[in-house]
Amino acid sequence: MFLSVNRLRNDTDIKTLFSRGKSVFDICLGIKFRKNNLAFSRFAVVVGTKVSKKAVIRNRIKRRIRAIVEKQIPNLQKGFDVMFLVKKEAIVLTPTELEDQLIRIFKRAKLL
Repeated sequence: MFLSVNRLRNDTDIKTLFSRGKSVFDICLGIKFRKNNLAFSRFAVVVGTKVSKKAVIRNRIKRRIRAIVEKQIPNLQKGFDVMFLVKKEAIVLTPTELEDQLIRIFKRAKLL
């Protein structure tokens, strides 16, 4: 679970991120990110029902992504809003493969 400071919750912030944010996508997941002019970064994870109809699977993917991001927060650039968009292919990934994908996406977005 993210610290409350690192959670992107406000609906207007999320809509602004979707409309004006930059995107980086990979095979199984992608990110939308935007500078937020704060001293810390905020994160949100979106796993839609197109990925899986089962909430258990969607929640498992969310937990894995949050755990990986929590480990990487000290290494990431500060002052960004980041939203993770998960594709259906992410269901079959092991936690290490998911971590490799996330790190690769962070490097492509120049956040790491």
